[in-house]
Amino acid sequence: MAHGAAEHVPPLLIACALRIESLALRTGERGGTGLPVTVVRTGMGPKAAERAVSRTLGEPGLDGAAVLATGFCAGLAPGMHPGDLVVADETRDRHGSTACEGIEILVKELVRTVPGRTVHTGGLTGSDHVVRGHERAELLAGGAIAVDMESSATLRAAVRGGARPVAAVRVVVDAPEHELVRIGTVRGGISAFRVLRGILPAFYEWHRSLLLPRR
Repeated sequence: MAHGAAEHVPPLLIACALRIESLALRTGERGGTGLPVTVVRTGMGPKAAERAVSRTLGEPGLDGAAVLATGFCAGLAPGMHPGDLVVADETRDRHGSTACEGIEILVKELVRTVPGRTVHTGGLTGSDHVVRGHERAELLAGGAIAVDMESSATLRAAVRGGARPVAAVRVVVDAPEHELVRIGTVRGGISAFRVLRGILPAFYEWHRSLLLPRR
């Protein structure tokens, strides 16, 4: 393989937690941009995500990688539906918050890639357990629009390893009026799987935009 400018192209690391999420991303991985992309399955929970992302970013070829956390989430706001998308402007948990980059690009590309799907932007909060009932209302009152267990830990680990672009895009798998018992066994879970499988092109465009000269 020839050496040259390609060595300095920052790769993209896409992190998800669950096997079903990884399956959606891998079966949806078509086209791309010709740029280096790695998908890592971290395992469930913030500690697993933090360990896996820190370890992966230490591997050869991932120096300076942009990091995007994705997968499923629980929507917190009334009116959200399974299959809706959440683009975080920041991720947060009890350890602090991490600002996301390029959210306008992600929103634009998601609207183009999966037309008809609602895209929400706002705070994505982290939890170490499945959040239900009154706890969801409390998180919404605190300013978050969605919750998951890995995004905040993923982005925190990413920026701790060095300055880099980070983002989080999640697909709503359940919401206040549409709570699920098990992912993938009901219509909401299947809908979320199909959406996650279809949004990789938006991630690639976000990655590509990071390489363009800043104005």
